[in-house]
Amino acid sequence: MIETYEDAVEYLDAHVGLGVRPGLSRIRELLDLMGRPQDSMAIVHVTGTNGKTTVARIVTSILTAHGLKVGTFTSPHLEHIEERFAIAGEVASRDAFAGAIADVAPFVDLLEQRTGERATYFELSAAGAFAFFATNAVDIGVVEVGLGGRLDATNAADAEVAVLTSVAIDHTEYLGTTIESIAEEKLAIVKPGATLVTGDVPDVVAKMAGERAKEVSAQWRAIDRDFSVVEDLAGVGGHLTDVQGVHERYSGIALPLYGRHQVTNLAVGVVAAEEIFGRPLSEEAVREGVADVRSPGRIEVIGRDPLVLVDGAHNEQAMRALAETIVEEFADYRWNLVIGILDDKDVTAMLAHLDGLIGTAIVTAADSPRATDPQLLADSVRRVLTEADEVIVVPVVGQAVAEALAITERDGALLVTGSLYVIGEARPRLMSLT
Repeated sequence: MIETYEDAVEYLDAHVGLGVRPGLSRIRELLDLMGRPQDSMAIVHVTGTNGKTTVARIVTSILTAHGLKVGTFTSPHLEHIEERFAIAGEVASRDAFAGAIADVAPFVDLLEQRTGERATYFELSAAGAFAFFATNAVDIGVVEVGLGGRLDATNAADAEVAVLTSVAIDHTEYLGTTIESIAEEKLAIVKPGATLVTGDVPDVVAKMAGERAKEVSAQWRAIDRDFSVVEDLAGVGGHLTDVQGVHERYSGIALPLYGRHQVTNLAVGVVAAEEIFGRPLSEEAVREGVADVRSPGRIEVIGRDPLVLVDGAHNEQAMRALAETIVEEFADYRWNLVIGILDDKDVTAMLAHLDGLIGTAIVTAADSPRATDPQLLADSVRRVLTEADEVIVVPVVGQAVAEALAITERDGALLVTGSLYVIGEARPRLMSLT
């Protein structure tokens, strides 16, 4: 019986070892047993290689500023599992999270008894989110895909608005090795009669998006065709932007996030919110909502003296965006680096974007069986970052960031990146030290 937060975490952790098992049969049966809580709200479903969490938070904040009660499900979490569940941008309390898992657990047990199959950690998390939203009578559920789309547990819900933020090569063991195969998996979240909103995607993916929309009689809103970023000025603390939406132009939007790619995410989020209403948004509410957006672990400044930046870039596309951002918005620094990368990533392609920017590199590993051995990663760092002064191996993340801070001058800069799992371990340690 789940009575406490610790009980809920233990119950979920008992399902961790089942790994990734794509498929919808278990989650659909589980949600049916629960009375289909996902049907009690409108859904905005967000997929993409990068930018999903940020877009989900932007949509949440804009819709909340319009007076709607909005639940958000994102993954993975950085530090605590309850970060995956939020209402109006506020993370669920430990008690509320425990209550949601307690609501789900009897149905999970019944499912497992009936089928002889164990539900996965992510399936439990997704079901818990839908239960949490239904209990709190949200108007809108903004739901981030965990992996791909077609066979992801979140795809058991039928979304009014589907969002595809970006497509790049990642998770090839599950999604395929080509842009086309990956896009096909992600576009499968578009349901009949829905509206699809696409961000900056390759031409071949745009063509596929149009074909998918036609196939299921969905409307399609594409960036730089149906909506766009009209003007963007980078400044201290973020960007000042004008967005031309599908229904209206929104001027003077202050986005408190770094990186021009986040401005694209903003435009996508604005249009996704427009499509929930099917009309123009309140410009004042857009400004108010966007001003409240935060995206921890995504090009986030933790300290200024020295400058400490953390970013969960975990694939080549994300690392390129990070490198472009630090060159454009944090110029004139030679960065000390703490990096750890999971073992299914294209390490060489990721590291290549940091070449010439790094002084001392400290290589580490997240507390995960998927983490690349730091000694092997260090070999790659030495081979690719040819201008780095020194490469050091410190296997434990907390110790790595402490050592990195110790060698970083007060007027210098420290970058921590490579994996959201590394950021989740580094962030609380950095906050305690800066």
